[in-house]
Amino acid sequence: MKTTTGLYIGLMSGTSMDGVDAALVQFSEGQPTLLACHTENYPEHLYKGLQRLCQPGSDEINRLGRLDRVVGKIFAKAVNALLAKADVDAKDIVAIGSHGQTVRHMPNLEVGFTLQIGDPNTIAIETGIDVIADFRRKDIALGGQGAPLVPAFHQQIFAKPGVNRMIMNIGGIGNVTWLPATGNEVLGYDTGPGNTLVDAWIQQVKQEPFDLNGEWAASGIASVPLLTQLLSHPYFLQPAPKSTGRELFNQAWLEQQLSEFSQLNEEDIQSTLLDLTCHSIATELTKLSNNGEVYVCGGGALNGELMKRLQALLPHHHIDTTSALGIDPKWVEGIAFAWLAMRHVAGLPANLPAVTGASREAVLGARFPAQ
Repeated sequence: MKTTTGLYIGLMSGTSMDGVDAALVQFSEGQPTLLACHTENYPEHLYKGLQRLCQPGSDEINRLGRLDRVVGKIFAKAVNALLAKADVDAKDIVAIGSHGQTVRHMPNLEVGFTLQIGDPNTIAIETGIDVIADFRRKDIALGGQGAPLVPAFHQQIFAKPGVNRMIMNIGGIGNVTWLPATGNEVLGYDTGPGNTLVDAWIQQVKQEPFDLNGEWAASGIASVPLLTQLLSHPYFLQPAPKSTGRELFNQAWLEQQLSEFSQLNEEDIQSTLLDLTCHSIATELTKLSNNGEVYVCGGGALNGELMKRLQALLPHHHIDTTSALGIDPKWVEGIAFAWLAMRHVAGLPANLPAVTGASREAVLGARFPAQ
């Protein structure tokens, strides 16, 4: 087994499909320090191409193959920009951990699968650094959901004996990690929509990429009947382990739900969609514990209106962002994929069967050498 020290890069692109976050991380015996970070935004044509690829359509294999390479090149561009910013040589990096860009996540089919693109061979060649990628499919092969994978990282970095803690990542989809005070089994699963629907609605109506600080949602009044209908989605009643994505919570589903609510103001719909995120999260957190510490990361941590509503729904919980624990909420997942690469290089397991439903722990990912 190799050492768990050295420099790694984590690459993360989530459900929002707006770009890739690159994090340069120094590990000292498994503990991370973020040294530098960079975000490479997707060009508009790539964003639209990925959106189309997420819906069944014609010529899918050709489009998939082309976008696999294009996303790989963007990921490599992010790495090279990060190295230039940090003034670090590629030869000093042990490996890149690349999440890839999810275009399908269907773990509950008779033969379940998950698919991430962003060709790791292309990343390795264009950066000169070995790439560890394809982290999710080993867990799927072992009967798991392939997601979420970050709870194992959360456990190592954020758990505190004697304190009930929940790490709530709110990206496009929300996922929670339960770190019990007793040190008993860690749990984690996707709670449902995070930012994906509120982003989709403001993009459709106002052509803005996201609702800055939740200001548009704050200007509206949530519709209780619409919220009740949205919360009736069967996913919210499923027991864990469970995971979800754009396959369930997408613009087509949203339009279907809104068909009976055409009388609502646009800002009231936005407010209701934010309530859907907050209510679905609060319900799951309350199931785990009726008190304790909640630390939010991901883009949702930067949405003041979301954080305010979450605290109102969870008056007995202490709610903060992971900044209070020493890690910028925007970079938790990027650091996590650097950690997953480090675990692979060290020959250490990185999944939690209680979280994903896999039959056993496993070393995740495959190595794609630059040479």
